[in-house]
Amino acid sequence: MRPLSNDNILTIAADWHQSGHNLAIAIVIQTWGSSPRPAGSIMIIRDDEQIAGSVSGGCVESAVITAAHDVMARKTSQRLDFAVADADAWQVGLSCGGAISVWVCAASAFENDAAQLFSYVKTQSAQHQMIAIDCQLHQHQMRVASPEQAANLYPTNQCNDDAKHFYLVIPPEPRFYIIGGVHISQHLAPMAIAAGFNTTIIDPRRHFANAERFPNIAIITDWPDELLESANIDEHTAIVTLTHDPKLDDAALQVALGKPAFYIASLGSTRTHAKRCERLKANGFNDDQLARINAPAGLAIMAKTPAEIAVSILAQLIAVYRGKISAAMTTNG
Repeated sequence: MRPLSNDNILTIAADWHQSGHNLAIAIVIQTWGSSPRPAGSIMIIRDDEQIAGSVSGGCVESAVITAAHDVMARKTSQRLDFAVADADAWQVGLSCGGAISVWVCAASAFENDAAQLFSYVKTQSAQHQMIAIDCQLHQHQMRVASPEQAANLYPTNQCNDDAKHFYLVIPPEPRFYIIGGVHISQHLAPMAIAAGFNTTIIDPRRHFANAERFPNIAIITDWPDELLESANIDEHTAIVTLTHDPKLDDAALQVALGKPAFYIASLGSTRTHAKRCERLKANGFNDDQLARINAPAGLAIMAKTPAEIAVSILAQLIAVYRGKISAAMTTNG
């Protein structure tokens, strides 16, 4: 089962609202010191006690749920502050040395704009686009951020200077295409899913790519170059080739190198990769383009087993992904 990313959580909220439920959205709007969840973390609470997401490691959720039912009844919003020095924080278990502020807003508080907001969330998520929301704390409102705001916000979640607005910015869920239904993939795919990457196995060889080998994992049995050519490969997409078969790996890499994927990697020794680069150069790729390929795939942790190699690849993927976000924060911060 795929873990819920923020865009998935808000999509669920949209479905709940469309089905006639009242709900509240809880958002971490500020953190200090050591906190279990970063600013921008989301939890949704439905009027019949169903919940999704989280705003802490489980230590303040009960208090947030209680506040959610209160704001739903009163059609308003409320800010909750938890810190080690507060009796409430100790009571709910926030003893990790930090502090958090959680804003809880009922959808009924902004009912005139709720349909537009949730329609926007579903459209952006379906089109793999960033979601940017202006949480107007002082007016108990959640509204779609203007295009100008959205362009300047990514990837930060932040309060403005007068603390009357919190800008919630949700990048598209990162996607991960694994070329080859091989033994390493059997470990890599479920781990990547658990880490929050929307993962797909691509391999036309059905004896490798099948539900028995990859239960509950998306499988596409098309040729990888054809699939990648038609897919919306953007800067939130990662691709790794693992088959050792140039007919599959090289073809996939030729497409991937022409796309803005944030991570491209290929399995194989240094000597294998050198031969691969010779083949790709013969097809018109230059050294700068080939430098985008992380090869041998994975961090150098002396991995030997398929599971260890999968860990090294996922660790490198996460490092590149988080580095990309950090760099964007530095640029826009």
